[in-house]
Amino acid sequence: MNRLGALLVRETTLAWGRGGGPLVAVGFYAGVATLVPLAIGPEPERLAAIAPGAAWVALALAALLSLDRLFERDYEDGALDLLTLAPIPLALVCAIKCLGQWLATGAPLALAAPVAAIALGAAPALAPLVFACALLGGLAFAFMGGIGAALSLGARRGGLLTAVIVLPLFVPPVIFGGGALDAFTSGLPWQGGVALLGAYAAAAVALGPLAMAGACRNALS
Repeated sequence: MNRLGALLVRETTLAWGRGGGPLVAVGFYAGVATLVPLAIGPEPERLAAIAPGAAWVALALAALLSLDRLFERDYEDGALDLLTLAPIPLALVCAIKCLGQWLATGAPLALAAPVAAIALGAAPALAPLVFACALLGGLAFAFMGGIGAALSLGARRGGLLTAVIVLPLFVPPVIFGGGALDAFTSGLPWQGGVALLGAYAAAAVALGPLAMAGACRNALS
């Protein structure tokens, strides 16, 4: 357990300091939320209609920013070889790396999500659901994004390849999360969307590390 805790602290610290940490992701998120009203107009009715979807698209794009360095730095300096030989299974190492990524960037983005949604015109009563969905969605983004980061190891343009791999995997959380928020706003049953989002996040946490471990071994072979 001490090894796992030390590894989690290491990965969270690296993710916090990698490329500006959460400040870059939150700044990008705020920038997108600022640009949306400039693009479609300041009418409150129009902004309120697109606020949940726009907030989710911005969240998905912000989650992409630091994914390309999730494994790349350890791959370049040889730390990934040592982690592969460590007593901890490589799949568990990958899971802890993604968990550290979520703690460093996903959680701050989830805190910023209700503010961005309200700024775009969403009702304040929507804020708790936005926060809960953003936490679950951020977890799915971190673990699905880790698959893309592991598959692009060693590529010349790894960041672009990561985005190409990951963006299709980000579609279901955006649909489920945005649909739940839209249903809540319309007074319709919203629990199904949250349940699907939670199921997708659970599947990402359970299966993602296995795929990452295989991709890392392939890159090191």
